[in-house]
Amino acid sequence: MANTIHVDVVSAEESIYSGEAEFVVLPGEMGELGIYPRHTPLITRIKPGAVRIQVPGGEEQLIFVAGGILEIQPQVVTVLADTAIRAHDLDEAKALEAKTRAEEALRAAKDKHEVATVEGELAMLAAQLAAIRRMRQRK
Repeated sequence: MANTIHVDVVSAEESIYSGEAEFVVLPGEMGELGIYPRHTPLITRIKPGAVRIQVPGGEEQLIFVAGGILEIQPQVVTVLADTAIRAHDLDEAKALEAKTRAEEALRAAKDKHEVATVEGELAMLAAQLAAIRRMRQRK
């Protein structure tokens, strides 16, 4: 048990993952974070991207998050995601379609608030597409 850390990934809608992990990698606000058991306590924001959970036995769980908060305690990692989707549930065609719509909305944006909102959506969609491509490469 000392060689694992408990990981909970939750969104507003549901618990996406709860279980033991050998390590976790996720998109921190200042760059990618690697978390092993007995990590120093930390609370930070996370950016859109993939949370990679290495479970005992070698299997990897891949979860896309659209941002949120990360809390690390020495034996527990909690990801409170704005949106969280299991990688195998991601739909590349829908994400590409949404990215095209967002790019059109960016061109039509009339004020700074609209531009910022659409740019945030584009960043989330780009991270989602990167997660889909990473998952496809592992198959």
